Amino acid sequence: QVQLVESGGGLVQPGGSLRLSCAGSGRIFTRYYMGWYRQAPGNQRELVAGITNLGSTNYADSVKGRFTISRDNAKNTVYLQMNTVEPEDTAVYYCHAKFAPLNEVYWGQGTQVTVSL
Repeated sequence: QVQLVESGGGLVQPGGSLRLSCAGSGRIFTRYYMGWYRQAPGNQRELVAGITNLGSTNYADSVKGRFTISRDNAKNTVYLQMNTVEPEDTAVYYCHAKFAPLNEVYWGQGTQVTVSL
């Protein structure tokens, strides 16, 4: 069974930091594009950051310079370091894995991030 399990969400104050982790199992995700999406109430799910199998990254404009995505292929894990968080970053964050040649897409169950005093 393929699983992506997120962890690290929680309550953080504005200006603080948080690190999300996504551990994959049931597949070796080395060749997969991995991404973090988020969805706030009433909003569509949006891409926050992505990383290719070769380590190239892309970010939403709203998080550039504040968030960093990275991966540890030996641990089958992808991370999202969130710095200088803002109330607008409040959302459920989802881990995503895609392997285009086989049209495989997987999602984690989501982890809540709340930025508030």
